Amino acid sequence: MSHKFHKFYLLITAFVIASFAPVFFLGTMLNTSEPARWTLDLLAFPLDGSQDYQAPTTRFLSALTGGFLLGWGITILGLRHWVYDLAPEGVRKSVVLGTVAWFCLDSAGSIAAGHLSNAFFNVLVLLVAIAPFYKPAKN
Repeated sequence: MSHKFHKFYLLITAFVIASFAPVFFLGTMLNTSEPARWTLDLLAFPLDGSQDYQAPTTRFLSALTGGFLLGWGITILGLRHWVYDLAPEGVRKSVVLGTVAWFCLDSAGSIAAGHLSNAFFNVLVLLVAIAPFYKPAKN
């Protein structure tokens, strides 16, 4: 992989992460919560309608999740725009480390909560988000 490709792929990584933000933001209001409810139902496979957004605490947690995901995606865009050319290896390692940390904690929590299926979905997200960053770029 080249530095040019890694820098381009940071756009993909940022999009993959931040794309969940509006879905969870919509979950903060009952009348727009269906995309978030469906997403949680999918991640807690099988699709059985058991996930809901009736509880105010669920909607609040959805607000926090959307905010964190948008901020994380924007952070990766900032690293791409302002830092990558100065320290490509540092950016690569930071993005990989942060994404692996998310994967480990999110997957462990999902399993502890009885949703093993989300850990499997997390593997897919992890691969799409950072697979090209497995190895350092070549000049």
